[in-house]
Amino acid sequence: MSDVADVLNGLIETAKDGAEGFKTAAEKVKDSSLRSLFDRYATQRASYAQELQGLVSSLGEKPAEHGHVAASLHRGWIHLKEALSRNEDTAIVNEAEAGEDAAKKAYSEALEKTLPANIKTIIERQYQGVLEAHNTVSNLKHSRQAAQA
Repeated sequence: MSDVADVLNGLIETAKDGAEGFKTAAEKVKDSSLRSLFDRYATQRASYAQELQGLVSSLGEKPAEHGHVAASLHRGWIHLKEALSRNEDTAIVNEAEAGEDAAKKAYSEALEKTLPANIKTIIERQYQGVLEAHNTVSNLKHSRQAAQA
């Protein structure tokens, strides 16, 4: 498999993990504004994965179809923290931020690779969406922490 397809498949797994994580978070939160936000990010990540899969196919390679194996562990942490926490929405926001830290890192590392310009442009655009989501979730986390202090 080509190095470019390897990079793209890693991002497909990251995007699928994010889509699944945000979908799970949206199902679990009680706050309707959080549910709406997480649903929007789940849809965003699913579209990112689909776009990246198209790029891998255009290279004549087989696109990744699933998220990372470790993602199931991450989703398991949502359930554990939810059970242990008195404020479930806050625990879920904290987990979402951890997931976004991982997505931000994956996209940043991908952009350090040598990639064709058209592919790099798409990854950069998606990275901006990941950064926006990360910053939004991080701000939510910190404002919730401040409110509880």
